[in-house]
Order: sequence, then structure tokens, then C-alpha cells
Amino acid sequence: QVQLVESGGGLVQPGGSLRLSCAASGFAFRQSAMNWYRQAPGKERELVATITRTGAYRNYADSVKGRFTISRDNAVNTVYLQMNDLKPDDTAMYYCNTMWGATSSWGQGTQVTVSS
Repeated sequence: QVQLVESGGGLVQPGGSLRLSCAASGFAFRQSAMNWYRQAPGKERELVATITRTGAYRNYADSVKGRFTISRDNAVNTVYLQMNDLKPDDTAMYYCNTMWGATSSWGQGTQVTVSS
């Protein structure tokens, strides 16, 4: 069945960078749009970035536009989130997501902490 495994999170100082990865399996990755969400303590889960099946269209939350870049490599079933100029408000659990069939699938999340 659908499996999504995030990696690449960690502790970084403000202004630093991280690159998150999401390894996908168990579904037609090449036919699926992919999303990154995040959730900070006490806040609702927030859509951060979306990428279509070929990468022709990408969309970002206003709070990360110009700093984050979503990309995908369909040859290896992986979606990425490059995060630059990180801010303390970016601190959250980051989740990879896709809608396949009738269900929405999620990874286990990877923690990003931005602190000096």
C-alpha cells in the first residue's frame, strides 16, 4: 500500500537551510500530485507547497514563497522541499502527502527546528 517516508529534518539556526526528502512507494507516483504540509504545536496543519505530476506547476504558501522550493524526481519516486533562509516560525513537523484513490496518505513526518 501507499508508503511515504520523510527525512532531512533537524536543528538549524535562523537563516540556515535544510533539504527534506520524501520517498514514495505503493502507488502511481508519476500520476500523482504531491504536497508538503507542516504543523507546529498548537496550530492547525498548514499546506506549504504543492507540485503537479510533471512539476510543471508548483504552488507555495505566502509565508514560504521565495524561500522554499518543491521539486520531484519521478525516476526515483521522490519529492523534495528545499528550505532556505529559515525562520523560527518555520519550526514544525513537516509531512509529505498525496491523494491516491479515495484516501489521503501521509508520512510519519520529519521535525524541523529553527532556533539560535
